[in-house]
Amino acid sequence: MKDRLLNLDALAEAMERNGLNAAQLSARLGVSREAVSNWLKARSFPRPDKLLKLALTLSMRFDELVVREAPERTPVVAFRKRGAVKITERHLLHAQEIGRLLRHLVPFLPFDRFVRPATLKQPSTDYDYLQNLSSQIRREVGASDHEAIDFPHLIRRFTELQAVLIPVLWGEKDKHENALHIFLPDSMTTWVFLNLDVEVHDFKFWMAHELGHVLASELRGDVAEDFADAFAGALLFPEQLTRQAYRRVSAEVSPGARINALKAVADEHLISPITAYMEMNHYARHRKLPSIDLGKSIFGAAKNLSKQYHVLSRALFEERKPSPSEYVRLAEQIFATPFFETLQKYLRAERKGPGFVQSVLDIPLLDAREIYAELS
Repeated sequence: MKDRLLNLDALAEAMERNGLNAAQLSARLGVSREAVSNWLKARSFPRPDKLLKLALTLSMRFDELVVREAPERTPVVAFRKRGAVKITERHLLHAQEIGRLLRHLVPFLPFDRFVRPATLKQPSTDYDYLQNLSSQIRREVGASDHEAIDFPHLIRRFTELQAVLIPVLWGEKDKHENALHIFLPDSMTTWVFLNLDVEVHDFKFWMAHELGHVLASELRGDVAEDFADAFAGALLFPEQLTRQAYRRVSAEVSPGARINALKAVADEHLISPITAYMEMNHYARHRKLPSIDLGKSIFGAAKNLSKQYHVLSRALFEERKPSPSEYVRLAEQIFATPFFETLQKYLRAERKGPGFVQSVLDIPLLDAREIYAELS
């Protein structure tokens, strides 16, 4: 059942008390090491017979090992895997468990606990609504409707909404998320993981997408994803820019020339050609103008443009793996995030080890140990 969860903190303490690591525990229980690893990462829940054996092995009462969570306390997560990777129940459970770990950090946040910044009343994907919203957000962050919105503009809005940005290095492979949004209903706090190992054009879109989630935190599921996508496109490429781009691309006759014109427009605003293309056609449909049909060529254009740039992490860290101190320093400096200071306070106050860092950041243990050493 979704409301039944292993008490991972108590489980870890019991394993330490009994001198058992994951491999030794799996041997005692007669299950695979992978099965125990999935339990410890909240990716799966033990079958009844294994649950009983787990409690007996660790000398734990059932109510110590298993906790029930009220539905209204369950972390709300939103993310998409890269490419065609399907999001499974296992992915959702894992993301929710990260949310439960983040709950421990809430008392250490430097925010007002009694006042929540204003969010949207009735989020909508209506074209005019999104354009008006885009104009308002742009004014609030100091960007006009005629200029490219930049990373500092987006970061400023996240900060004003008290959303905690967590820049992470999750790799470039398809199994990873571009970003992960976690909303904790009980504390009304928002946490946004941003994978730095993505193309710079895509990174801006995913930042805007996550901002959409923060502004419309009451939405759930596909409705939330659809709004976040529509909001990101409208914010990054509003009608004032789209109108000019539509005329520029439409003036070209050949498909190749149109593709090149579109790539130039996208590059000027540091957004994906796909984002510019979709917004131009949203504009055309709304204004009852002919759509621009580039077929599948648009995907090749986006890929070719991306090849001209490094992924964001390589640009930030000069094509090398950053040291823990450099990673934390640049993350705080560029993204204005209180996350690492908050994590540091929690680790010191509760005397937690690298395992917590590994779990909350969803990174390899070796990397977690290095970050833990830097923070502690």
